[in-house]
Amino acid sequence: MRDLVFIAFLAALFGLGAKRPFILILTYAYIDIVSPQRLTYFLLNAIPISLLAFVASVGAWIIFDDKADTRLSSRQFLLGLLLLYCGITTVNADFPLDAADKWSWVWKALVFAIFLPLTLRTRLRIEALSLVMVLSASAIIINGGIKTALSGGGYGVLNLMVDNNAGMYEGSIISTVAICIIPLILYLANYGTIFRPDWRVKLFAYGFCLACLLIPIGTEARTGLICAAILGGLMFLNVKRKMLYATGGFIALLCAIPFLPASFTSRMDTISNYQGDQSASTRVAVWKWTLDYVKEHPFGGGFDAYRSNSFEYQTVKNVTDQNGNVTVERKTVVDKARAYHSSYFEMLGEQGYLGMLLWLVLHFGTMLRTEQVRRRYRHTTDPDKLWIAPYAQAMSQGHLIYMIGSLFVGIAFQPFVFMLMALQIGLSTYVKRLEKAGDWQPMVTVQKGRAMVAA
Repeated sequence: MRDLVFIAFLAALFGLGAKRPFILILTYAYIDIVSPQRLTYFLLNAIPISLLAFVASVGAWIIFDDKADTRLSSRQFLLGLLLLYCGITTVNADFPLDAADKWSWVWKALVFAIFLPLTLRTRLRIEALSLVMVLSASAIIINGGIKTALSGGGYGVLNLMVDNNAGMYEGSIISTVAICIIPLILYLANYGTIFRPDWRVKLFAYGFCLACLLIPIGTEARTGLICAAILGGLMFLNVKRKMLYATGGFIALLCAIPFLPASFTSRMDTISNYQGDQSASTRVAVWKWTLDYVKEHPFGGGFDAYRSNSFEYQTVKNVTDQNGNVTVERKTVVDKARAYHSSYFEMLGEQGYLGMLLWLVLHFGTMLRTEQVRRRYRHTTDPDKLWIAPYAQAMSQGHLIYMIGSLFVGIAFQPFVFMLMALQIGLSTYVKRLEKAGDWQPMVTVQKGRAMVAA
């Protein structure tokens, strides 16, 4: 029955796409995020729906879409260079079969990120893609949030609709994504035009944000807790009543602590004492190995090069006996073929110094450009452009949260994040079109008797 429901839903989307080709792009985004083929038993697994949606969306744009005002960004060229470079390292990978398996989805994520900005010609399209991405993620996040509220979840225990710890269904990845989209959720609740901001939209948005905050608790992902702290700090910088915000946040935290599962608090304690936790100690050991590896392989070892690592390390743990005596327990652990657990070390080990540089320039260049757009439009009084600065702020905040969260989870090529990057590139090229058409003029304000041109 579940298979039939998904098939009917996807058939409806493809049918709508026949009339409005941009819907095919939204359909591919939905399939890439939710992976409905993982949620069915047979029918969708037998059909390459992701590839079909990809080909249909690109083909429909080539044949039907208006390309008169299409603009290319330098970041799209950088994405193309990264795509080419990853293709070369895949051919020369240390583990060709494993590298080819990862390449089979990485190339689609990069190509789609290059392609998407070409289609984002209007505010409606930018908002529609943002909305579909958020709602697609909500299918996983709200499900996990409800289960966390009812059962408390647990590390490796919380079932996010499928028994498959990969992609958006992996605990640390969904925790990072859940926190980084909160600014975008709040933007859509206040400035959206597809679903007009009213009490129903805002109630859903606030409930959705709560579910996002519950995901790091349910998955017990330390990365999610760090991302939530960063989000709190960013929101503090932008609120007007900072003392009220800080006081309310502190009270909410105090009220929440008694309801947190004991397993969650004990796992979070390992953030400050990584030597007492085998998982955290493994990460540090892998990072050290990667630094040594890239010295001998400056161009990286291709996808999944971590499979050649082998090391040993010591864990240090304080053990309290029944009499209250504390002893230090040291344990030597021998391990091998452990993943990077960091996007930065993932890029360094797999793509070497050049790939790492391209990746960093892409992300930080995108954030810089988005911040420039925010500053340029933050003082506008044009009602048709009031949405630009808040949208740019939401995107740059989410991107920064991702960059910090990715320090501790290997999501360098996560398709969802490349879609967020494509949205920012699309916003940038959209703004350029406005300015080229002469629709934008610097706003002149008066401050303390002096005329000032808004940046």
